[in-house]
Amino acid sequence: MIIVFGSINLDLIFALNHLPSPGETVLGPTTRIEPGGKGANQAVAAARDGAIVLMAGCVGRDTLADAALASMQAAGVDLSRVARVEASTGCAAICTDPAGHNQIAVGSGANTHARADQVEDAILGSGATLVLQMENDPQQTAALIRRARARNARIIMNLAPASPLDADALGAVDLLIVNETEAEWLAARHGTNADAAGLHAALRVGVVRTLGELGAEWANERDAGTIAAHPIQVVDTTAAGDCFTGVLAAALDRGMTMPAAMARANVAAGLCCSQAGSQNTLPTKEETDRASCANAASAREAG
Repeated sequence: MIIVFGSINLDLIFALNHLPSPGETVLGPTTRIEPGGKGANQAVAAARDGAIVLMAGCVGRDTLADAALASMQAAGVDLSRVARVEASTGCAAICTDPAGHNQIAVGSGANTHARADQVEDAILGSGATLVLQMENDPQQTAALIRRARARNARIIMNLAPASPLDADALGAVDLLIVNETEAEWLAARHGTNADAAGLHAALRVGVVRTLGELGAEWANERDAGTIAAHPIQVVDTTAAGDCFTGVLAAALDRGMTMPAAMARANVAAGLCCSQAGSQNTLPTKEETDRASCANAASAREAG
């Protein structure tokens, strides 16, 4: 089972001809409204890839809350540990350009009220995979990591957005997932190289570094490797990192090896980038299976 402790938002998505510069107003033709938040995105990605998923977090008692939860409900995510609080539901404004780049501003709202004790000890055993990000109170995130470590759960931390986490909590995770920007930030704090191998050597935890169009790399105490990006026409990179994290967690949770899990997450993230949107672009297990089989067939023909 996968337990996601994280953010739940409603996303306002603006497709623009170019991303705004400071002080600039850029007009776009339409606005899309979709569920989002890194935690919710990762929960949906894992559930659509076939995992049993429980979400812990907070939404408000406002008109945004039900819409923010809709995709998780449709994907079969257990929402029994999602609390409704007296704060606005988290909301993000996402601007995208024709190349698939984005700028994101987030009003955290109810996400700052999520508490570690929403996840009880009884479900944090060795059969659980705990997935976390950095859009909630970092002290609550650290407290949950410590409890999960004491009960032998697998712990996957997506250090996004890059921000400080207690050193003992960071050192207690099994797998740390960062993109290039987050890796540079973390490497500067620890005086090491920003690649997966350098971060692994400094932190002594497994590390995955995603590299956008260049693919991804990993390093842990057993092995290390790289993988090329899934070949697609990029439309929108929103939620691609969350898709990668959620599918990687799902694959590891059901016992796949790290290289196989990386390959699957890589394909899923590529599919996510081939469409415009956030949670609506997260692929199903069947879609990822078909694309993975096609990749394997192409590799055999090339060989």
